[in-house]
Amino acid sequence: MLGHGINIVTGALRDWWWSVDRVLVFTFCTLIAVGLILSLAASPGAAASNHIADPFYFFFRHSVFAIAGLIVMVAVSLADPVNARRFANVVLIGALLVMIYIIFAGHEAKGAQRWVRIGSFSLQPSEFLKPGLIVTVAWLFSRAKVKGSPTMVLAFLVLLVSIALLMKQPDLGQTVLITASFSAVFFLAGVSWVWIIGLGAVFLAGLYSAYTFFPYISARVQYFLTPSGDGNSQTDRALDALTGGGIFGRGPGEGVIKWILPEAHTDYIFSVAVEEYGTVAALFIISLFGLILYRGLTSALRLTDQSEQLAVAGLSVLIGLQAAINIAVNLHISPPEGMTLPFLSYGGSSLLGMCITAGLLLAFTRRRPGAFE
Repeated sequence: MLGHGINIVTGALRDWWWSVDRVLVFTFCTLIAVGLILSLAASPGAAASNHIADPFYFFFRHSVFAIAGLIVMVAVSLADPVNARRFANVVLIGALLVMIYIIFAGHEAKGAQRWVRIGSFSLQPSEFLKPGLIVTVAWLFSRAKVKGSPTMVLAFLVLLVSIALLMKQPDLGQTVLITASFSAVFFLAGVSWVWIIGLGAVFLAGLYSAYTFFPYISARVQYFLTPSGDGNSQTDRALDALTGGGIFGRGPGEGVIKWILPEAHTDYIFSVAVEEYGTVAALFIISLFGLILYRGLTSALRLTDQSEQLAVAGLSVLIGLQAAINIAVNLHISPPEGMTLPFLSYGGSSLLGMCITAGLLLAFTRRRPGAFE
């Protein structure tokens, strides 16, 4: 009985290996491995900042998240497109329900209420909302041209509910990210320019409203536009790390920014990478995200099913855009958003959410009869 079960699993994995996009698998695994290396570098500083005796506390936790994430990524990518979409629907609904729960009983930290505590683990449902939303609205948009279909309205309803729950926390960074990714799917669905212009106007109005009615958002923007100039902010110190690394960096473990920045292991892990491994590391990391975006979009163009096309394009844009926003914050060309660098930053919810995103992307791009032109 056990042997039969093992044969089924090995057979499924064998079929998976010969049908999956191995370039994407290698790229995702490389990013996770780089994240472990950087976590090893940043963990002592993070432990000291949080008064934790074990200097490698965050590295060990990150390792557990990475192993769990790899298992989740492979498991999700084994699904066929129909079951992958159903899984994404469940993830979306679950994330929305937990976000509603957070309004009443969420865990607050740093002025925001984005987490729910499960033992010693803090779950951030917005990290799981993103892939679920993209895949769901991709399917809804693919059905929008059917006469009398309400799917276009449903797609916007899902977006508006998600935005309302995110701004209640508040979380402008995730709001901008899901709106931009939603807009990419919306644009690729081939809808009228009138709709696109209208969505753009609503998005800009939403940003202005957020700036006007949420003091923490206006404070961040104001600081970004008119910095104090004392060089002591997190972004200033991150910039010092970026410029101090040179071409090849100070060397593994030789960086100083991890001892100064309390968020060095999360939002500013890119600065840790550049300080210790130089501009070469920065270009390597950026090229990996560029490869994911390129590979995803080119695969989307060849898919024959529109819902799969839109899902793959949207998921690729989601990963690339989140990486771009995080790197822009590190380079001080965007206000701080509290957004992690995909696959590299410490954070269980972030890493598991991104591994679900990667798994869905791999599931939709697996070679199947009639899937590609």
